[in-house]
Amino acid sequence: MQDHPTPEKILQTGMAFWASKTLLSAVEMGVFTELSRGPMSLDSLSERLGLHPRSAHDFLDALLALGFLKREGGHYSNTPETDLFLDRNKPSYIGGILEMANHRLYPFWADLTEALRTGQPQNECKTGGAGLFETLYADPARLKEFLSAMTGVSHASNTVIARLFPWKDYQTFIDVGTAQGDLAVQIALANPHLRGVGFDLPEVTPIFQQYTAAMSVADRLTFMPGDFFKHDLPKADVVLMGHILHDWDLPTKKMLIRKAFEAIPVGGALIVYETIIDDDRSQNAFGLMMSLNMLIETPGGFDYTGADCKAWMSEAGFPITRVEPLTGPDSMVIGIK
Repeated sequence: MQDHPTPEKILQTGMAFWASKTLLSAVEMGVFTELSRGPMSLDSLSERLGLHPRSAHDFLDALLALGFLKREGGHYSNTPETDLFLDRNKPSYIGGILEMANHRLYPFWADLTEALRTGQPQNECKTGGAGLFETLYADPARLKEFLSAMTGVSHASNTVIARLFPWKDYQTFIDVGTAQGDLAVQIALANPHLRGVGFDLPEVTPIFQQYTAAMSVADRLTFMPGDFFKHDLPKADVVLMGHILHDWDLPTKKMLIRKAFEAIPVGGALIVYETIIDDDRSQNAFGLMMSLNMLIETPGGFDYTGADCKAWMSEAGFPITRVEPLTGPDSMVIGIK
């Protein structure tokens, strides 16, 4: 029987914002955190969440149909995934990135067409405001949300890097643009012999220190305030840049790679990781859309292929480079000096 084209995938993708916003609103309202206490009836959960009677049944059953809730005997409960990853009270919570998507990215992406035609950011810059990082770092509440979001989006890959890279061959590392510090924390937890530094702007200091103390690794992780545009990177055996390079234009990417090269000894390593695009630019849809997000949010940022990054590392002087997959759309590019 010959297959015939259908519009199903076109319609699913074109209307996918319905499902996206349903999930984002559920995270915003704390649906999964409430249900972490146990199964709840429609009326009980609606009351806890402040849902209007007209919308409650459809909203919760939509989450059920999308695979984010279970229902048995008239009571709703979390799935194993939403219970683990979307309960705000668990350390495995990844909802920070979804909260940021809901409050920030969702409205800005409405202007993607204009960005595609002008090449200009569509965030606060569009109306004369400050840029992404100036806006975030000027507001402690927004900054904390952003740094939590970075932990949410990167935690799974952080744990893989902590196990996969041959850390036994090294003693010290620096995490550039450390944010809340989860990459440094996971590396320290998995490798008790290591000592590390989190490097970021001064405003991050209390957030990093609070997180490392809570994870019981503050004795081996220190914070160094600095600006990688103005300062050299501290010396270390390994330099890490997670979700950093894609924020910037090509000259800045190359400048940061050169600074990393200068900060490590012979035999030292640079680890760059983010949603590295496949070399054919046809498979990693998330990485390609992340690059469109850089168009929305930054003046010159873009994501790139593993081959691109290896070439930049070679240009900076790294004789050995390789790409290794992590989890989901993430990969790491490693340069050995």
